[in-house]
Amino acid sequence: MRYFLFAFIILTFSNCYQVERNCTDFKTGVFYSEVTIDNKVYTSNFTRTKDLQVEVYDGKTDSTQVRWINDCEMIFKTINPKNMAAHKDVHLKILTTTKNSYTFEYSYVGEKTKQKGEAFKK
Repeated sequence: MRYFLFAFIILTFSNCYQVERNCTDFKTGVFYSEVTIDNKVYTSNFTRTKDLQVEVYDGKTDSTQVRWINDCEMIFKTINPKNMAAHKDVHLKILTTTKNSYTFEYSYVGEKTKQKGEAFKK
């Protein structure tokens, strides 16, 4: 009986917690993001419409087409790639959301190595 009660309590509490993901709140808008790579924080500012994102990073402006896979995942394709790395599409997945921010992971399409970051609505 003790084990049954313990299992019941575990199942009850584990079903109560759900990660908040209101991804549609972040499909368009003005944002800034922070990504930490090798203990260095990289920040950028960007504006996203339904199918276009314009990003300013390190004084350079870059434009990408946005294709939404579902409400929480999108593919970025650089409009005018200037090098071979920019020819690769980027897959971004929103993991969690708050009222004014979201946590995401991203990688080049087809690659296993992923980076995480956070974006904030301005």
